[in-house]
Order: sequence, then C-alpha cells, then structure tokens
Amino acid sequence: MVIKLGILGISEGNGHPYSFSAIINGYSDTGLKNSGWPVIYNYVRQKDLADFGIEGAKVTHAWTQDREITKRLCTASLIPNMIEKWEDMIGQIDAVIIARDDYETHFSMAMPFLGAGGFVFVDKPLALNVEELKEFHPFLENGQLMSCSGMRYAGELDSIRSTIDEYGHINLVRCTAPNSWEKYGVHMLDAIFNIVPSRPVSVMMLGANHTSAAITMNDGSLLQIDCLGRSPAKFSVEIWGSNKSGKWEISDNFTMFRRTLWHFINSVRNKKVIIPPRLTIDIMRILIAGRVSKHEQRQILLDEIQV
Repeated sequence: MVIKLGILGISEGNGHPYSFSAIINGYSDTGLKNSGWPVIYNYVRQKDLADFGIEGAKVTHAWTQDREITKRLCTASLIPNMIEKWEDMIGQIDAVIIARDDYETHFSMAMPFLGAGGFVFVDKPLALNVEELKEFHPFLENGQLMSCSGMRYAGELDSIRSTIDEYGHINLVRCTAPNSWEKYGVHMLDAIFNIVPSRPVSVMMLGANHTSAAITMNDGSLLQIDCLGRSPAKFSVEIWGSNKSGKWEISDNFTMFRRTLWHFINSVRNKKVIIPPRLTIDIMRILIAGRVSKHEQRQILLDEIQV
C-alpha cells in the first residue's frame, strides 16, 4: 500500500516543500528550474535518478498560502493534487509534512491532523510555546508526531556518531551556523544530541555581536553554539575529547533531508517512535531557555522550563 503524503508550506526563505517533495516524488527539470529556488535546483540536479523516491510513499497533495506557488510546487515535484484549503487534506492522506519553519503556525496546523489520527512531520523548530509543547507531547509519545532538523541525520557526521567512544571524555563541543538562534540553533542541537550521550542542564547567552549560547551538560562538558546572523551559509561542528578531537563541515542537504523523510515514512509504516520524545522536548526547552537568558541576562536552568 502506498502511503499518501500531503505537504504544507511555505515560509519565507524556506524551500523545503520543493526539496522534500522532489526527493520523494522525483521532479520536473523545467518545473524545478523555474520554481524560484536555484540553490535547490542546482543540488538536486547533481543527483542520480536512483537517489530519488522512497519506496511505498508519494506526495499526492500540496497546499501553500499562494495558489501560484502551489501550482509551481506541484509542477516542480510532480504532485497531482493542488488543494485550495489545507484542512481539506484531512481524510485524503495518510500523513502530512508541515514543511515551514515559522514555528508560530505549527500548532494550529498540526493539531487537526493529529486529532484526526493522522501522522505529522513538523519542520524545525516544533514549537517555542510551553503550553503548545505540553499538548504536542502525547503525540510524540504515541508516534503520530515527529519533528527535527535534517542535521540529525547529516552524512558528514556518520563517522563521529559511530566512533564517539574513541574521543574519551568530551570536554567541549562547538558549533557555528548562520541566521537566528530559534531557526538555526536547532540545526546544531539536533546534530549534537544524536552524537553525545550527555544531556543539557542550563543555558547562558553570552555577550557578543551575534547570538552565542553556552550550554552546560550533565557530565560537566560545554556545548557552545554560535548563530552568526547574516553570514555565509556554513555549518560546522568541532568536538574536543580527552583522547582526540575533530572538526566537520556540513553541507549535503540532499542526504540529510532524504534520511529524515525515510525515517518519518518508516515511522508511519511501522507506527514506531523514531526520536525519543523527551529529547525532542528538551531541544525545544533549550531554545526557550536561550530566549529567556537573553532577555533576563542570566543563566537559565532547564528545570525552569517545565514541560
């Protein structure tokens, strides 16, 4: 049986509806070229045809806030059904991908699908509102809801994920990303918490011209994340352990997105929780704690953010 997927978008600066749909369905070269997303077109067209498609799944329905954008999306990513109202997808699809990172809209769009028993993937970050996270929590627990950054599955980090024990005691992890703490800090949090076993205790925003967060871990190590605002779109991870150290640059969007979608579709097929629910919640708590720390200019214990 084919799992029918709907895709909802779009938010400013985020082309995930195009890339996600193309990875699952394949794409029209002319359609994607004319979509207005040249970066996506350029990295997608470098892939072999065998890299496209996830067995047993198709994006069959699409909606965006703008009919013309929806039309371009459907043409680019071979989506047969263009929906006028996103609510009309309920009952017509098996699962929905909310492929927009304006987190303020996530709750209102996800809950009708979840309440109807559907499966939902929400683009990062899931929510930065404690009450919304509390209502999302049961759906994370029962496997209906999945949310993460694709960096959780970055191919460049495969080697460190499989050899982290060789690094000894981790003393320092340092990450850099462009843009904002809320939308891009989560990239690095998902990447790191799929590598290290330690867990966050507190967050302190540092004085700098950009957003710089110092996250104290329960083993005494430090995770520092610098979101550099308007800067080159580069993501890096550095890890210093008692035995060895390493540095990685992350740039392969296609692989991380394909893996993310594969895991979501697998979770729908097998009705299985993929990411520990508490981890998803804790990453959101770190983002919230960072905002509070910046506002109150003090260290925030994660226990202060009760979800």
